[in-house]
Amino acid sequence: MIVEYTRYKIDDERRATFEKAYKKAVESLAASSHCLAYEFSRCTEDPDHYVLRIEWDSEEGHLKGFRSSPESARSSPASSLT
Repeated sequence: MIVEYTRYKIDDERRATFEKAYKKAVESLAASSHCLAYEFSRCTEDPDHYVLRIEWDSEEGHLKGFRSSPESARSSPASSLT
């Protein structure tokens, strides 16, 4: 198992769009056989900061299995902010 952390800083203007996109993104994680668990959280002390923690079955499962899957194509909330 490996653990991946992704940190985001999202300003007020983009926060609602970002959170909506992440609701869809976590559906892709939940559907993946390579994702063992995930946690998406927002910092209470600094609300511009978010952290996504993902437990993958293996590095290969993450980099080759998930990233080449149909679920991966639907899982990037950052693309909705550009």
